[in-house]
Amino acid sequence: MYNVHGLREKLALGKFVTTVELEPPKGADPLPTMEAAKFLRGKVDAVNIADSPMATLRMSPIALAHIVQEDLGLEAIFHLTCRDRNLLGLQSELLGAAALGVRNILTLTGDSPSRGDHPEVKGVFETDSIGLARLAERLNQGYDLTGHELNGPTRFLIGGVANPGAEDLDAEVAKLAAKVEVGVRFVQTQPVFDIETALRFWERTRHLPVHILFGLLPLKSARQARYFNEKVPGVRVGEDVIQKVEEGGRAAGIALCRELYGGLREFAAGAHLFPIGDLRAVYEILDIDTDLRRAAM
Repeated sequence: MYNVHGLREKLALGKFVTTVELEPPKGADPLPTMEAAKFLRGKVDAVNIADSPMATLRMSPIALAHIVQEDLGLEAIFHLTCRDRNLLGLQSELLGAAALGVRNILTLTGDSPSRGDHPEVKGVFETDSIGLARLAERLNQGYDLTGHELNGPTRFLIGGVANPGAEDLDAEVAKLAAKVEVGVRFVQTQPVFDIETALRFWERTRHLPVHILFGLLPLKSARQARYFNEKVPGVRVGEDVIQKVEEGGRAAGIALCRELYGGLREFAAGAHLFPIGDLRAVYEILDIDTDLRRAAM
């Protein structure tokens, strides 16, 4: 059976946790994601399984999270969006996930289908991420949305997202407080590229009973950094960081993440890594054995 000393317990004990985001395959074969995940077993505390990210078709995150946990013994956090399911469907998915032992959830509103590979489909969006977290907490209490009692409650560790670099930080803190009020107990943030941004957000939210895992994304180029500044709201890469990556390329991006990772250990609950298709970067940031780095190439 799966190790009961999982993410919930580690966070409660104050252990600095590390999570890594993985993308499900486009197809019925889970092997590509499993190959990536197997080298992380025993090296990170959990992996995130995205829910058709950017509204592009991918394997069910619940099914894949279950396979990762059962076959690899690696704890998983499944993403669930409000984009593709109405309130009845969301409850059904959550009950199925609980039955499969997949109990860490990241609640998301979701990207518009117009951004993805099926732009003609209609998004549902019957609720948002706060409503979804409230729904999951309701199931934890043993009741469905209409107040009918379940034959057994769920036991989800409910997560949410936040943006430490938001232009309106007061509004972002208020939104996080609303999420905590309805049941969110851990947060994985948008990428941060300097310790000051993370520390400022932590100081503003430390009164809330929530564990914050700050996002780290190893930049590969100055062009990529400028893309974030131009296209991703609330994510800011400073000119000093851009200059370092322009001069040092991928190696500089890795070095910056390693420095941030060490700094976060002083105050944060953990770090969440976005490898963006470069899993070797995870090994390098965490200083995992070089044999594993070669195996991932």
